[in-house]
Amino acid sequence: MRKTKHTGLDFEVDKLTNSIENVVSGDSFRTEISVLTLQDLKNVTKKNAWVFDWKLEYKQPKREVYKLTIEGNSDIIQGLICLEVKEDHVYMHLIESAPFNKGKTKVYAGVAGNLVAFACKFSFQRGHEGNVSFISKTQLIEHYEKELGAVHFGGRVMIIHKETALKLIGKYFKDWEL
Repeated sequence: MRKTKHTGLDFEVDKLTNSIENVVSGDSFRTEISVLTLQDLKNVTKKNAWVFDWKLEYKQPKREVYKLTIEGNSDIIQGLICLEVKEDHVYMHLIESAPFNKGKTKVYAGVAGNLVAFACKFSFQRGHEGNVSFISKTQLIEHYEKELGAVHFGGRVMIIHKETALKLIGKYFKDWEL
């Protein structure tokens, strides 16, 4: 089995929105999160400008990969997240916005924040009180503290606790209740 190297997550939280927001018009769009399928994987490739090997993540038995789409349009993936349920929390292995949602010419803002809020919601659903952890790239530790309210636990480990998780969930999943 191929060993994966933990270099740390380097997603950027551009903006915490109420959903995802069109950068040009400012219009907000409700989103849906569902399990990534084998069919979806055909378009989520390096050839199509995705950075990570999502096929490898998809094949990991303890991990689950989810896609973020705009409500009513499940064919166009806005972003992906790979999660693993641990003993007392949910661990974020990878998170990536779609290639068209990165950089200066991005179409939608709020994708990464939406995915992190989902990880928190997922943690509650699995009985872990919203607790989420991930490894950060060193230069982004302060960014995650400021933008997400994550706590720097030591080294490059970041943690999102219950109170912060509830705030993020409330922002993106208005009709969700504990």
